Amino acid sequence: MTSAPVTDDSGRLQARIETLEQEKRHLLAVVEILQEIAGSLHFVDVVQAVTRRLGEAFGLDRCSIFLAERGGETVRLVASYEDPSIRNYVVDLARYPELRRALETGQTVFIPDVASDPGLRHAQDSLASRRVKNITVIPITWRGVPIGAIFLRTFRDGPAFTEGDVHFCQVVASLTAKALRNAHRFERLQLRRGEDPVGRAADRERAALVGFLRRLIDAFAAKEEPWGEGALARASTAEVDRLVEVAMTVLSQEAAAR
Repeated sequence: MTSAPVTDDSGRLQARIETLEQEKRHLLAVVEILQEIAGSLHFVDVVQAVTRRLGEAFGLDRCSIFLAERGGETVRLVASYEDPSIRNYVVDLARYPELRRALETGQTVFIPDVASDPGLRHAQDSLASRRVKNITVIPITWRGVPIGAIFLRTFRDGPAFTEGDVHFCQVVASLTAKALRNAHRFERLQLRRGEDPVGRAADRERAALVGFLRRLIDAFAAKEEPWGEGALARASTAEVDRLVEVAMTVLSQEAAAR
């Protein structure tokens, strides 16, 4: 007579243990993501770290980060778990109605079964061939405005997203927004300070060139014999080219050493 309540209690206890285990995994994943993105102030490193961590945590078919563009008709695919080489690919939102809805409403879009969703009829063959089960699109917002989204797809024969998983990804999206904002501020600060790496290298080469020419002219001026353009005509073109190549090599080395 008392076996049923004991069984019920055991089931509830097991469910509670599984929930706590899931929360533990989520917390550990958040800590790992925080450690990785906090160590970088570069935009590309931030988005790549987030897609990689989420893809590995859930064994996803796809995990991507899109950033919104002005006009609202296209987005930029800036990071992809399945293809890390993708960095800046323009995507038409007409192909992704679920992504458009998340960006327009600022709300998470969760499609539990893509096979039965009428909005995805145009992509049923592709989704079926990849054995996609569900799709989750979580907006990345800054001060209430969607600036992008995290796009996730799970395999049909894999574990489905739970409410706890969706909440976890929302937390990650919030962290991503803050990290992207910090990276943007850092890059703007670099530009204001003139800390563009390409510009700095060019400035160093110009400084090295001026110094080289000044020393070269002083060395020739110190000689007693006359020198002028007539001497240049007697030099072969190949020899002049060789001297120019040597001089440019010296300039590059001196600029790199500064």
